[in-house]
Amino acid sequence: MAGIPETRLAQRGDAVAGLPEDTGNDVLTMTRRIDTMLDHGELTLCDLQDVVRYLRDDAFLRRATRLHRYPGGTKPSAATERFSAIVKLIMAAASMETGTEKDEALVTVSGQAEDLSRFRSQVERVHFAAVFTAHPTFALANNVYKALAEYASAPEPHDAAPEFETHRRSAPPTLEEEFTLASEAILRGRDAIDDFIRELLIAARNQWPRAWCSIVPRPVILTTWVGYDTDGRTDIGWWDTIRLRLRMKLFQLQRLRAQIAASGVEAHALSSRLSRACYTVEAQIAACPKENDAEATVEFASLIIDRAADAISDPYVLADALQDVIGEATGKAALDLSVARAGFFAHGMSAAHSHTRLNATQIHNVVRQRLRLTDDPADPAHRRALLSRINEALDAVAPVPVDFGALLAEQASAARLMMTIAQIVKYIDTATPVRFLIAETESGYTLLAALWLARHFGIAEKIEISPLFETREALLGGAQIIDEALRSPHWRAYLRATGRISLQFGYSDSGRYVGQLAATYLVERLRLKIVDLLKKWDLSDIEVILFDTHGESIGRGGHPFRLADRLDYLSPPDVRAKFTEQGVKYREETAFQGGDGYLLFGTPELARASIATITEHIFEPARTLKDPVYDEPDFSSDFFSTIAEGMTGLVADRGYADLLGAFGPALIDKTGSRPAARQSEGRGASPRITHPGQLRAIPNNAILQQLGWCANTIQGLGSAARRHPETFDIFLERSPRFHRALDFAAHALAHSDDQVLRSVIWLLDPGYWLDRATAETRPGQRERYLAVMHDLERLDFWADTQSMFRRIQADHLALRAAWPDAPVMGVQERLLHAIRIAFIERIWVLATKVPFFMPRGNFTRDVMMQRILCLEIPSVLRELDAVFPHGGDAPELDFHEPAGPQNENSYSEEHEEIFQPMEVMFRTMREISIAISHNLGAFG
Repeated sequence: MAGIPETRLAQRGDAVAGLPEDTGNDVLTMTRRIDTMLDHGELTLCDLQDVVRYLRDDAFLRRATRLHRYPGGTKPSAATERFSAIVKLIMAAASMETGTEKDEALVTVSGQAEDLSRFRSQVERVHFAAVFTAHPTFALANNVYKALAEYASAPEPHDAAPEFETHRRSAPPTLEEEFTLASEAILRGRDAIDDFIRELLIAARNQWPRAWCSIVPRPVILTTWVGYDTDGRTDIGWWDTIRLRLRMKLFQLQRLRAQIAASGVEAHALSSRLSRACYTVEAQIAACPKENDAEATVEFASLIIDRAADAISDPYVLADALQDVIGEATGKAALDLSVARAGFFAHGMSAAHSHTRLNATQIHNVVRQRLRLTDDPADPAHRRALLSRINEALDAVAPVPVDFGALLAEQASAARLMMTIAQIVKYIDTATPVRFLIAETESGYTLLAALWLARHFGIAEKIEISPLFETREALLGGAQIIDEALRSPHWRAYLRATGRISLQFGYSDSGRYVGQLAATYLVERLRLKIVDLLKKWDLSDIEVILFDTHGESIGRGGHPFRLADRLDYLSPPDVRAKFTEQGVKYREETAFQGGDGYLLFGTPELARASIATITEHIFEPARTLKDPVYDEPDFSSDFFSTIAEGMTGLVADRGYADLLGAFGPALIDKTGSRPAARQSEGRGASPRITHPGQLRAIPNNAILQQLGWCANTIQGLGSAARRHPETFDIFLERSPRFHRALDFAAHALAHSDDQVLRSVIWLLDPGYWLDRATAETRPGQRERYLAVMHDLERLDFWADTQSMFRRIQADHLALRAAWPDAPVMGVQERLLHAIRIAFIERIWVLATKVPFFMPRGNFTRDVMMQRILCLEIPSVLRELDAVFPHGGDAPELDFHEPAGPQNENSYSEEHEEIFQPMEVMFRTMREISIAISHNLGAFG
């Protein structure tokens, strides 16, 4: 199999039937050779499936090697050494000279106390949270993810990939499946954090032998929103959220109970208390409704309310009992129990903290309904009046009671989510706040409306309201949005009561609308403005939570080479240093999204390496470094603004929407449980995509990857480099911040090829098919090419996509001129694209052979061709199977008379010659998509 790419595809060389040796496009030339070899019987579809599997497996192995390196290697002893080095750094920082002159004995006592105080101030507050989300990046089968993590954790690289027929999922993941995968990753992460806490406490025990056992470190925590995120989806009921939240609570209780048992300490009362809590929570989970069922909810309510004490709703009720067993234990047992206590109190009554999420529009709708505030918050003319009225409402708001009956009856999604949180903080975990993330926040009014809703349901001090800044408008106007909210005394009082302001920064939509490199610059500028705003409003003493909701791919903010660089890219050292200089405490949070993100916690070894990288990031002192990016702010502003203008222009180009929507969505499998948006399941033609905003961000990025052009990472970069060619070279060489950003572009260019993109665009051009028909000499084939040409003319993609390509190509040529040694796509990846383009051509030509049929509902021949040109092959084949039934094997029975013909009415020939080859090629095309994702290292 390994020899096929090198030899079999080269056998025919220049033998391209009826066409010159070279098409002027290397990829298209390779495509035509493949097509010719198939026609001449020198290759079969089975051969090409073998080629694809070979290339896919090779990409898998290289991805495993990159994953191994990404968190700094997975050798267990190396992680321990990294933990020890960080602990030494923390201890050194705690042992600073006091600068006072005292009696020697007093200095020893006082110095020890001050050192301990500094140590505790460092380790007993949260510096960082890893957030596990259910973004739809579950692109691989679960056993493939498992193998990928295991290969990455091996001490030495494997020579051969695992023997899987396919790397694709058999079906999209369910919510339950996503929750299970996230929980497994979280528990491995908890184990890794425990290993770090153990090193911290060992050092503390050596330094403060009497006081160490009272220290409860919590520098790193884990968080999840799997099952709690209702932004853009209606398939998660309040019962799902509560059931999954109870399961997270059960994991936490079971974990603590197991840790106490493993310590060997006699703690009968505490263990019995935990066992009773576990049994109670198990019963609550079993009783939790599975739909909006009143009778089941009544039974559940009795269990969760009447048995709240047995289930333990406040972790601190166990504080004295835990301190007692630690005090009575010695040696390793005392250390083990102290580690267990730290993890328990750091996370409360859950294996991970909880984030909920919804959309700003959902907030506006419920407030409009309850307060009759009918003006549009997006209209600046009404903004001031709305802000005034919501402040008046906050003056008068009084909490209302919440019960499960009200939850059953509530129709407004934002109110229902707020009520669900109210029940969680009353009966499941009374001590741990819940994050309330609001997507598409573009006004301070949204934050005040959310605060009103929280006060209305009596939980304002139990939730952390957090805006998401992701669009260009929100990133540019984010400071004004925050300032609008801060002008309200209610918002300032809320921040003082909770002690923190929570902010979320998105990299998916911002990256696809303004370009990934420009987006991170805008995020960085916004963070610095936040420091100024806190000073302006005398709030510098509150903590700032900075949550970066990025993905694993370059198009969505995931640094391609090292986890350490990812963290510094999202939260640059210069910004962290400015927060520290201003005396503003901050907590960083970063996302690990879906199946791709969970890989970094896919084995104990990967989890330990990832946590080691995180601890290095948060405890190494933030310093303002000498960096030209900050020394020459005018260049930086102009450079990144030029990128943003380039990407904004591309997004507005009609040809770009055509390129994404023509057949791009068909190249990727469904990779999440969230219902697919804007997708037609009817028999008629699917609606045409007229703007990239009609696609979700992850499919948008995934399609670009599959088309061989990572536009959201490199578009506009050429124009920016052309404006400042000399400065570009200097910054690339001397600026760590700039170089880290250009790593994204380097990886994008290594997996982008203008000839691949050109080939795709030519496919959509009727003139290309006319040229083929003109050069064709085989009987019947010319008519088929002409048929494809006519059907493509009806779609009318060609003119806009051609002009769009000229825009991309001009920018690309400018970039190559400024950066001549930038990476290029490898031969194997180009071959994958060539095979897929050959399959697309053959599927389209095969479609012209489908016999005439009468319309079946809305399914006509014209609709069939339009959908086949958009590669909606599975749904079309289902329709064609009904129009042209295959029949079946004749039953081997005696019907007591001479047997008559039983297969004459079946369409076996059409199935064998048209439909089955179509299905095989389409499946192989999807396998190619997986191989390309392996090459890039992430989906979407």
